[in-house]
Amino acid sequence: MKTIIPDTSAVIIGAVSKVIEKENLDYPEIIVPEAVVCELEHQANANRREGINGLNELKHLQKLQYEGELAVSFKGKRPTNYDIRYAKSGEIDALIRDLARSEFGTLLTNDKVQAETAKAQGIPVYYYEQKYVEKELSIAKFFDDETMSVHLKENVCPMAKKGTPGHISFVKLSDEVFNHTKLQEIIDEIIEKSRSDAKTYMESEKEGSVVVQSREYRISIATPPFSEAIEITAVRPVADIDLDEYHLSAKLMDRINNNAEGILISGSPGAGKSTFVQAIAKYYSGELNKIVKTMESPRDLQLPDEITQYAPLEGSMENTADVLLLVRPDYTIYDELRKNHDFNIFADMRLAGVGMIGVVHATRPIDAIQRIASRVELGVIPSIVDTSIYIEDGEIKSVYETKMTVKVPSGMKEADLARPVIEVRDFETGELKNEIYTYGEQTIVMDLDLVNNPSSQNEKSSVDSIAEKEILRRIKRFLPKKADVEVEIVSPDRANIYIPDELVPQIIGKNGKRIAEIEEKIGISLGVEVIEKNYSNNEAFEFDIIHTRKQLILDLGRENGRANFDVLIDGEYLLTATTSKKGEIKIKNGIELSDEILDAIEMGLKITAVRK
Repeated sequence: MKTIIPDTSAVIIGAVSKVIEKENLDYPEIIVPEAVVCELEHQANANRREGINGLNELKHLQKLQYEGELAVSFKGKRPTNYDIRYAKSGEIDALIRDLARSEFGTLLTNDKVQAETAKAQGIPVYYYEQKYVEKELSIAKFFDDETMSVHLKENVCPMAKKGTPGHISFVKLSDEVFNHTKLQEIIDEIIEKSRSDAKTYMESEKEGSVVVQSREYRISIATPPFSEAIEITAVRPVADIDLDEYHLSAKLMDRINNNAEGILISGSPGAGKSTFVQAIAKYYSGELNKIVKTMESPRDLQLPDEITQYAPLEGSMENTADVLLLVRPDYTIYDELRKNHDFNIFADMRLAGVGMIGVVHATRPIDAIQRIASRVELGVIPSIVDTSIYIEDGEIKSVYETKMTVKVPSGMKEADLARPVIEVRDFETGELKNEIYTYGEQTIVMDLDLVNNPSSQNEKSSVDSIAEKEILRRIKRFLPKKADVEVEIVSPDRANIYIPDELVPQIIGKNGKRIAEIEEKIGISLGVEVIEKNYSNNEAFEFDIIHTRKQLILDLGRENGRANFDVLIDGEYLLTATTSKKGEIKIKNGIELSDEILDAIEMGLKITAVRK
């Protein structure tokens, strides 16, 4: 071993200096391939720790050369773009072996495949096997039985979230401030464990961001330039609960056992979704003897060995889904559904006959179904999602089921407005909670509480509001961008359009064809009324005052809609207000303004308005 040619793996772990010391070599010649320098430079530029470590090893060798312990030289050709592009296929490793062969030296490597390939080519090899010593991560010392997550940041005291879902507190773990060096040591330890521990995986590695799953810990690392300082966040589940501890009703248990094939489990972050998913996965696998797989990125669910956990195959969940369709599990857990392709994969697998359980972030029970409704065809929703379970504070708060029917949506009256409607009902009571249907080109998710219980007598229903917006959107296609136009639903089968006189022909069209076309698409008849506004008349005028049980309505006329007015009592200023599109100013009963107006009416004083 007079001449040693180390590859990149050997330089990164410092194997060169270790072998020289271990074998007690007398002034060996170390030839460092230029391909190795290129790889280390690239890694260091990407702020990857192994690149920095490798360059430090080369600097140490230069120091030993200066002290007369060895000779260092750099030879070989730098890799081309082709070599770099196909580095995973072994092109750069081949350059290093070629140099070892031409220099009649010994190849030093920590890569088992590189060592075996070199032996097959007749090249002398020194395989430096780095023995892994099993030890717990230092970040684990911050966890106790109640710790959900630990948060470490540069120049900040360590913090942790403790408690259970719904009862979480953010506490300081110590007064010690972690500096850059301390956090970098923790990161190096985590990265090293990911290379040597069979239960520690590098789930994601990008410039400035690394995600590692180490047994029960999910560790997210952020470094500059992605973050302004080093930050390490480690999350661990705090509860391992069986399904029977959720005390599910007999009706829901029967659904889970026999009929639920497309399940969405939703809730806000930290609500206990993952804990429930783990419980239902173990129940399907253990109690019902089903084949269960998972699709996760990262793989952080804590599940028994019988359940295989899959990550994105070659960075793609589509590839993972292709494999699972061949494996044909009874149930697949998809954690988490966020982007369009996630929902599309979930839908494709469910329609292929695989039982699916999806995890979705949501703040309301209907949100999970609404998110998938905007991404797939309306008619297939009941085939994709038959059960939606909403988790809050670690407990099941709502269970919804979906069914398809053809009906007139709630809030509409005319029979010819019937259409396919997805009914979302409370699973336990059967109460209709939401309806999902198409209106024009929009997918509407209607809350039945708003339809049946509007907040005040004067408020229009949510259906009317949506209808007005849809009609306004359609007619504005034929008008100038800043056209002054308004729409009002006057009955379930009629709406009025209020528009300046000069724009009426653009809405009516030749022989009334355009408005007839709009009516046909919308499904209700339209009336057109001209808005006549006189902006030059700023003289005071009287108006009607309507006194209802809840409010006073100052009716200044529709021609004065959307305008600012001063209201005067006997010439004395009272208030300034903006009218509604109907030209009304509404004042709540029982306040000082309404009392002054009522007093003025009783005294016979003149109440007028002046346009500003």
